[in-house]
Amino acid sequence: MSLPFGHVDTTFESFLQELPEDYQELAIEFKAFTRSRKIKSPAQVMPVVMSYCGIDEVLRETAGHFTLLEQRISDTAIHHRLKACVPWVKALLSRMMGEAAKPLLEGNLRFILVDGSTVQGPGATGTQYRLHLAIDLVRLHLVHAVVTDDHTGEHLNHYPLQEGDVAMADRGYNQVDMWMEVADRGAGLIVRYNPHGINLYDAEGQKLEIERVLKATTATDACVPVQVRNQKKDVLKGFLHARRLPPAQAAEARRRARAAAKKAGRQIQPRTLALAEWVLIWTTIPPEVLPTAPGMALYRVRWQVELAIKRLKSILNINQLRAKKNSALAELYLQGKLLYAWVVEKRLGRRCGVDWNRLDQPRRATPWRVVKLLQRELTAAIQAVNQWQLSRWPEALQVMQERPRRRTLQTVPERVSRLIADCQARGLSNI
Repeated sequence: MSLPFGHVDTTFESFLQELPEDYQELAIEFKAFTRSRKIKSPAQVMPVVMSYCGIDEVLRETAGHFTLLEQRISDTAIHHRLKACVPWVKALLSRMMGEAAKPLLEGNLRFILVDGSTVQGPGATGTQYRLHLAIDLVRLHLVHAVVTDDHTGEHLNHYPLQEGDVAMADRGYNQVDMWMEVADRGAGLIVRYNPHGINLYDAEGQKLEIERVLKATTATDACVPVQVRNQKKDVLKGFLHARRLPPAQAAEARRRARAAAKKAGRQIQPRTLALAEWVLIWTTIPPEVLPTAPGMALYRVRWQVELAIKRLKSILNINQLRAKKNSALAELYLQGKLLYAWVVEKRLGRRCGVDWNRLDQPRRATPWRVVKLLQRELTAAIQAVNQWQLSRWPEALQVMQERPRRRTLQTVPERVSRLIADCQARGLSNI
């Protein structure tokens, strides 16, 4: 009898179909698979990688899982195999990201939301790695993702921006040289402006005291043509959009500014208080194309990249790093987790359609619950429980047992053990 809604393929073949077609050839090329021993093919390497990186099994769990599916293997062997997979996984991820960031057709427009976040494993006392993410604003599709060390800050060079793209970023991206590099690529910019980080100039090249310009206006919105300059005196023209906050929000913004100054042990400046009641957006897009009101509304949508990062951390658990910082396993975990995220993205399009959640049409759902459901589907495919050979459970228990250690696992006292044995011999025990 057939199921009323069809049959869901939960075998790992359904996972492999989301990868580049030449994933096996790449495994051999990058030496993730070198010879057939306990792992017989590249197709058997990927579930090992995804068990560790995708669904967060520890090494011994991964070994037990593989033992139930194929044959007995130790966690040490799993460890060595995973370390050899780093170049392969990076190559697969590069292929999949390259497809997402392929050149636009001439004249096409695409808004790209970018942001960075920290990544650290449990118990870490500080930042271990940084995640840099770019998504398509309209379709909410992943465009690019990269993990760097903790010394590499936020920069627009992390992303393959091209002519026709408009990058949207927060005030952490306030660097004139960075803006100029993006403009040289033919990409546009919409950035939350930090008035304490970059000076503005008028059309004649005179330094612009923007707080005086805004103080002189009674309007809620303002648009000021400006220039920015780097140390070489190169000029980039743009526009500063400003929106006055409502009185209650302005008062709260001034309160936060005073608190921040007090915490830093410095005197609050009148300029800081004056600018605290304004939202400032800097852009290279002319106001004839993007006036102040829709520009401000558009910038608020930048929050979607924050939600994408939250899904990576809260649902896909990219923060569950268990390997030591700068180790091969740490690199594999982070790159493998991004590869897993890309597979989730492709499966999302397969299940719901590539345009199911576009922001240029009415929406009635968010990706949150859908991604959680898709993760369960992929977990079932990776674990392949229906293919476990239950006769191998004794071997699986052996590979998952604890190593000899100074503190042994708890047992009842020896005297109690003798008492239990005596009762069993007399037939007086139910144990």
